[in-house]
Amino acid sequence: MTLPSLLAVFAHPDDESLAAGGVVARHAASGARTAIVTATWAEGTPRAAELADAVRLLGAGHPRLLGYADARVPESAPGRPRLCEAPLDEAVCALVAHIREVRPRIVVTHDALGGLTGHPDHVHTHRVCLIAARAAGLAELYPQAGEPWQPDALYAATHPRSAVGALGAKVPRAAERELRTVPDEWITATVDVRPWLEAKYAAILAHRSEVTRGAAPGILAAMPEADRSAFLSTEYYIRHDLDPAARSQRTGLTG
Repeated sequence: MTLPSLLAVFAHPDDESLAAGGVVARHAASGARTAIVTATWAEGTPRAAELADAVRLLGAGHPRLLGYADARVPESAPGRPRLCEAPLDEAVCALVAHIREVRPRIVVTHDALGGLTGHPDHVHTHRVCLIAARAAGLAELYPQAGEPWQPDALYAATHPRSAVGALGAKVPRAAERELRTVPDEWITATVDVRPWLEAKYAAILAHRSEVTRGAAPGILAAMPEADRSAFLSTEYYIRHDLDPAARSQRTGLTG
């Protein structure tokens, strides 16, 4: 069964694999048109090269980069503004162009809290993506960005409190920081991605610099396999309907 076409939009290289790698791999493996947009880091930088490897492992073609600078790493995009400081209209227009080119039925991005870490780039990417996903269907907006296309729904990747409650005991560094989670009842899609876990974890490890410096990919690499697999095997999402006509059809992440 071919699943709905999907565009994943995330802030940094590695976010796509950590937050939605299983769903991306699942859709790509089914033959669905699948693509990934990354808001920060520019072509020619080391992390952009790692992203290309991760996207390939997930089966999502080639990276699509908006090319803004990471809020905390200005050298990630020399000469470009930080994502959070870029003109909102400019960032939205750039993303609308990708949506209209890929023509996804489903868009996946960060939740409004910015995921577990609440990174400002994650939060801002959610805002830009939500605006762009609605604007893409309006012919009057950004006519220079291509023919209008309205996705059916946006799914925000998130973490319910019940799933993260035991994480601190298994990952000491996680206990040292506040993790941003949502009430369990907010979850509208729970996806078992165990059949695609190998591809997801390989894509996470492709972000080699993050493994080396002990960021999220490195923390996961250091975990016992059973604990890591348990944490990565389920992905959680909050659905936002975009096209009223599609509500009755309920196009979803799993068909």
